[in-house]
Amino acid sequence: MSDTLTAERLIDVRTFWQAVGLRAVGTAIVTAQADDGPRGFLALSATHLCADPPMMMVSVDKKTSAFQTMVDGGHFAINYLSPAQADLAGPFGGKGDLKGADRFQLGSWTTLATGAPVLEGAAGVIDCQIEEVLERFGTAIVIGRVMDFDATPDAAPLVSYKGKTL
Repeated sequence: MSDTLTAERLIDVRTFWQAVGLRAVGTAIVTAQADDGPRGFLALSATHLCADPPMMMVSVDKKTSAFQTMVDGGHFAINYLSPAQADLAGPFGGKGDLKGADRFQLGSWTTLATGAPVLEGAAGVIDCQIEEVLERFGTAIVIGRVMDFDATPDAAPLVSYKGKTL
């Protein structure tokens, strides 16, 4: 494979999403809390950065209200859904009529160390304090130090693959 990309080899946005969709990922809702209330979004990229110190990173569209809430609140929580919570993926992914804080009418929410909303019964929750925000194009990569963790014993993760939840 050539190390040099030419204009002819660049792919369009639709093709890019098809390629990225080939990886299976845990379906996660990233949440934050600030003075304007809770906000959250379905994350297509929420993963570990390093173990020492324990750090996570998420990518978020800077136009989503959740981004500014994350920055203002200084924290975020990654909520890995269980199959029983599959109905939350659509609304937090922007499907349906619920927007912003209204999405939190769905499910039962509590908090851990940072005050970010965490979903009760999630397969796993990782609660983070923001360390750094890197902005590229219309996206921000938000890096957070893990402050707390919770998991539901024996819960399986809800997995997304090729745009579908499994």
